Amino acid sequence: MTARLLDGRQTAAAIRAEVAAQVERRRQQGLPPPGLAAVLVGDNPASQVYVRNKHKACQQVGMASWVHQLPADISQERLLDFLQELNADPRVHGILVQLPLPRHIDEFAVQQAVLPSKDVDGFHPENAGLLALGRPRFYPCTPHGVLQLLWRAGYDTLGKEVVIVGRSNIVGKPLALMLLQKRTAQNPAGGEATVTVVHTRSRDLPALCRRAEILVVAAGVPGIITAEMVAPGAIVVDVGIHSVEGRLVGDVHPQVAQIAAALSPVPGGVGPMTIAMLLVNTLQAAEHIDSRGSASELFPRSFRLGL
Repeated sequence: MTARLLDGRQTAAAIRAEVAAQVERRRQQGLPPPGLAAVLVGDNPASQVYVRNKHKACQQVGMASWVHQLPADISQERLLDFLQELNADPRVHGILVQLPLPRHIDEFAVQQAVLPSKDVDGFHPENAGLLALGRPRFYPCTPHGVLQLLWRAGYDTLGKEVVIVGRSNIVGKPLALMLLQKRTAQNPAGGEATVTVVHTRSRDLPALCRRAEILVVAAGVPGIITAEMVAPGAIVVDVGIHSVEGRLVGDVHPQVAQIAAALSPVPGGVGPMTIAMLLVNTLQAAEHIDSRGSASELFPRSFRLGL
């Protein structure tokens, strides 16, 4: 068996088209374009690529976008002051601080400094709490991208046994919350699944992974999931991305494609979906700030549930 390709590029393109239509609607109503300010501290090559791709995606859908590159030795106080300037700028609806930050910067302090209504990553403690309560302001971009990739390919998570490999604050934890919650008007991306979270310290990791009908891998270890760890016919989403000997690889070994029913590629799987959901959040932030709508009103039901 050769796994079906979960094409993130194609799915993300469809979402970008939906966002572009909403941005055009705003223009026709005389409203300003949603604006995203990206803050890049230092000259990390991978971060520069990520920020450039996000800036390009904004331009493609008609959004305003600014990239602020700050020196790696900037003081934490100056960085926090700069974020306050962005918080106060009415043109800026969303603020993205690209991670990782230099070691002398307190990442949590930076996340707290971004106004929750402009925190389009969903990292602010207030937004994380709202997500945990099932009343999210924004869905974190990568977890929401994973769910939209599954749903738009026809794989509903309702009632399924889902195993997540990884427990980070960026992917594993928020994705687990989203998957186990009910679908409601306030929480349209509730997954209604049975969820198990495992990690590299879990005992008998292969057996735990083989339980999964849907396996999401965000362990941060190249090739950690092998074919022997996947149940035949499982749906596998690979969130990892690494450069190994000049090639981009994921957390899932290529041989898994011979076992799984469907598999997201690396690159071209979750990565484009993350950027697409960032655009969605920026649009939602603009709608909230302009008091013209709510997250549940932005898109038709088919978009919100991916069904």
